[in-house]
Amino acid sequence: MTNPRSLFNIQSPTNASHSSHFTLKKPSKLLSYKKLTFCSFKVLCSSQPSKTPQNSNLTSTLVSILRVIPDWADKIQEGGMRKKRSLYKHETWVQHRSSLRHLRHLFSSFNSRVVLSLIPPVVAFTSFAFLIASYNSAVSLHWLPEFFPLLRASPQPYQLTAPALALLLVFRTEASYARFETGKKAWTNVIAGTNDFARQVITACVDKRDGVLKEALLQYIMAFPVALKCHIVYGSDLASDLKNLLEADDLAVVLSSKHRPRCIIGFISQSLQSLNLEGTKLSQLESKISCFHEGIGVCEQLIGIPIPLSYTRLTSRFLVLWHLTLPIILWDDCHWLVVPATFISAASLFCIEEVGVLIEEPFPMLALDELCQHVHDNIQEAMASEKQIQERLNTKRKRHFSENSPNGWPIS
Repeated sequence: MTNPRSLFNIQSPTNASHSSHFTLKKPSKLLSYKKLTFCSFKVLCSSQPSKTPQNSNLTSTLVSILRVIPDWADKIQEGGMRKKRSLYKHETWVQHRSSLRHLRHLFSSFNSRVVLSLIPPVVAFTSFAFLIASYNSAVSLHWLPEFFPLLRASPQPYQLTAPALALLLVFRTEASYARFETGKKAWTNVIAGTNDFARQVITACVDKRDGVLKEALLQYIMAFPVALKCHIVYGSDLASDLKNLLEADDLAVVLSSKHRPRCIIGFISQSLQSLNLEGTKLSQLESKISCFHEGIGVCEQLIGIPIPLSYTRLTSRFLVLWHLTLPIILWDDCHWLVVPATFISAASLFCIEEVGVLIEEPFPMLALDELCQHVHDNIQEAMASEKQIQERLNTKRKRHFSENSPNGWPIS
């Protein structure tokens, strides 16, 4: 190996010269040494054990096995979210408040998507409690060496943090229900605004030349709630829902647009401009469109902006840490009863948190299909009864006129 000092040759001043100079040799040996070191480093790195295809396949197989139950529970939960809801009637309310409802709800637990979605976390924490109980029993019976500690702790930290967990769950569920209430009010305004808009169109459009355009306008009004429902509910089929409301050309335009509800609002606005209406009536009808824009804004806000994720994550982490340490806290008082105690605690608390997560997205919980159908039926009935109502009113007017003026002249 080359001595580093030999790389530099220092010459001292000779004869009468008062200057000194340094001569630097070319560090060729040093560069070759660095190259050798780098190559050896690459060889050492390449000789490290790498993941073989067998290990990767084994890991993927193990992960897929562990994900069987969670994937099954998620599939059931998402299937329940796409289930169509129905509006309550008198018979439904009687069954809802029946004294046998508790027994009926108990027997239908295994058909509930909320209960089935709790299987992965409840099974995991109950199994962990079983492992802790088995370990502590083995330590207590001296089946393990003496240096293994007994896992136990004071319950005072749990007594101090229990109110915090309760407040987290209450606030989480309350915030989710507030979103559900907002979504319900938004759709109440949309349905009421649609019915009122259609009624005013039927009343204001009396010109017979606008008959075809009036019917098309009413079809657009009936189509708006359906388009809004398909816009905010995942998995909806707008083409099949609107094929009986819109003509084929109009439906093609709506389907090709990026924002279907606003496209239908465009049809409504253009139809209003084409009607033979007075300025005041036209302005009054156009003001009703603002209800549709407000409904779109509220629904898109609820879909796009969840409860702050930091709050949701904090609640989830608190629940997980709580149930991971619960068997250790309860061991001195319960021993093997920590297993059923953990099961009951996890099933209860995670169920409350799961309900809050489900109703955070409010629209799959609402009977939007039946609400849209009710709007369609109401407007169709109003269109069908328009002529009958006008004929009845004309008959009453004529009869009143004939009774009060038999000679054709008004009575003084």
